[in-house]
Amino acid sequence: MTVTESTNAKLKASRSRQHAMYARAVQSMPGGTDSNFRAWGEDTVYVDRGKGGHVWDIDGNEFIDLRMGYGPVILGHGDPRVDDAVAEAARRGVSFSLTSEEEVRVAELIKMMTGWVDLARMTVSGTEATMHAMRVARAFTGRDKIVKFEGQYHGVHDYALISVLPNDVSTLGDRDNPVRLAWGRGIPQAVSETVVPVPYNDLSGLRRVFERDQHDLAGVIVEPVLGNAQGILPQAGFLAGIRALCDEYGAVLIFDEVKTGFRFARGGAAELFGVTPDLATYAKAMGNGYPAAAFGGKREVMNMLPDEVSHGGTYAGNRIAAAAAVATLTILNETDALETICETGKAMQRGLTEILSRRGIQHVFTGHPSMFGVMFADRIPTDYRGWAETNHELYDAVAKGMIERGAMPEPDSREPWFMCEAHTVEDVARTCEIFEASLQAALQEKVPNCCPACE
Repeated sequence: MTVTESTNAKLKASRSRQHAMYARAVQSMPGGTDSNFRAWGEDTVYVDRGKGGHVWDIDGNEFIDLRMGYGPVILGHGDPRVDDAVAEAARRGVSFSLTSEEEVRVAELIKMMTGWVDLARMTVSGTEATMHAMRVARAFTGRDKIVKFEGQYHGVHDYALISVLPNDVSTLGDRDNPVRLAWGRGIPQAVSETVVPVPYNDLSGLRRVFERDQHDLAGVIVEPVLGNAQGILPQAGFLAGIRALCDEYGAVLIFDEVKTGFRFARGGAAELFGVTPDLATYAKAMGNGYPAAAFGGKREVMNMLPDEVSHGGTYAGNRIAAAAAVATLTILNETDALETICETGKAMQRGLTEILSRRGIQHVFTGHPSMFGVMFADRIPTDYRGWAETNHELYDAVAKGMIERGAMPEPDSREPWFMCEAHTVEDVARTCEIFEASLQAALQEKVPNCCPACE
């Protein structure tokens, strides 16, 4: 059997049980799922299980997982080191609304691994972490407005859903005076007025905002990389420039490290880029898929808790999350897991480069080897508006074809590929075969706008 025949064999995979599940689920769940991001219409995937770097749907179809739950599963599905620690902890009780030693250990590990966090608290999700960090920044400064960057996703609370992921970037308004574009209905206008959007990697635009609104700006929240545009990296001096402006105007700098934390380096993006924020948020990789999250920062800012800022949560620091975080962070801190993941990502990029270069297709990689994007373009964009100019129609067609053939990236060019420790050399080789077959199919189908990237 040839490579093409082998990869195309997956196209015949059964989806009968999933179609039936979708028809059943939409009767009780909007879109048939618990998240808008999982609602793919009749293509919605219903998962049965995962192990290592692979997942199986309820029809038994196997996929190399390149989503890893949008990044949390950094060690691999069903990692026994983490699962055994969670099972042992769970047998002693899960939720008490009291504090366990595991929670204290999580804070100690965050402090140790980052080297700059003085105090930390656990939450259940990244959304809660960013919401509380923004609240603390407002309380610390006595100001209301927060700057965020276009295309950056900070969770699903009202204060985060401004200028996030429009398909039509013209709706973001003039680059020098962006509009506060609410993502979806139900967000009060008064809330959106407290958020100031700026294009990513635009220091001059950020300075203009500080000069205009300096007495109202509580802080800046930034993903150190533009995670939902395939991980566009900060240009040289950008993060340091934000730090300098926050210092100059007395604002709080918040790094949203929900995606990058404990993945890019043991100390996250702050370590990798050498810039220290005042507050940071963590989730995803800190629990290897269990719902663990945290926010923390410098003592003088975090000291707004517990007396002056409201923070709580029945499930914050529950024993399942805390035990998972202790186990995962300990592994990341004490083993070469991150180095292994990085090398796997580099190998994947080399394989994709060989395929695309052989065909003369213009492409660039963004992000970090453990969390990267491949864009069909002749240059790396610097912001979300630039992402829109890449050939994402071709990418989306290739991603859809990969899922049909047995490898699962997110079928949306804004989301990067995530590597885990359990991905193997064979997974890399197989993924590249599937990528090549899917690319060939997309080109033969004459995907709209494919020519500029293929010249």
